[in-house]
Amino acid sequence: MIVTLIVVCEVGFWVLLAAGLAARYPLRMPRLGLALLLCEPLLEVLLLVVTAIDLKNGADPSWKHGLAALYIGYTVGHGHRTVTWLDGHAAHRFGGAPAPVGPPRYGRARARHEGRIWLGSVTGAAVASGLLLLAVWYVGDSGDTASLQGWIMTAWRAAGIHGLIALSYAVFPKKAPAPERPEPGRSGPSALAARDPEHVPDLLVRRPGKDEEQV
Repeated sequence: MIVTLIVVCEVGFWVLLAAGLAARYPLRMPRLGLALLLCEPLLEVLLLVVTAIDLKNGADPSWKHGLAALYIGYTVGHGHRTVTWLDGHAAHRFGGAPAPVGPPRYGRARARHEGRIWLGSVTGAAVASGLLLLAVWYVGDSGDTASLQGWIMTAWRAAGIHGLIALSYAVFPKKAPAPERPEPGRSGPSALAARDPEHVPDLLVRRPGKDEEQV
């Protein structure tokens, strides 16, 4: 049941997101669109409540409860960034807004961008760990909580791997490609204008004025 609910929440997330963006821009109903987008956190609340009820009814803690905690943590850590990114593209495509600026690709700017994304993973791991610790406390000594504790390690292991990837952009920053240079043997526009002015556009050649022509 928990796994099915996770799938339902994931599908519902994208359905509500698509419906909210469609209402905000193509349908010109921003209030309805905002209301639909604000309903997305309710999916995580529903998943959390059902997970707690399942444990309360005597279900043995298992990987399903740990997966539910990780899903909620991921949504908290990265959901807002995903919604903002898609909202920017929808506003450009349907609302006439400027095209969203893409993430930096080179140097320290790219490293800072990757660091901010990694902070989302840390937030997700912290939220998942908090929920799992609450589940361990809730179950107490009446059940085996080893699987829940194992998921805490999994959450921080994933955040650590992501951190190493983000750190690599700071230690080994990607350099921007060098500007293209003219091929050997080819002169720039100024040299061409001086050598053969009749074959270049007027903007590249200074034509004599009327006073100069009369001299």
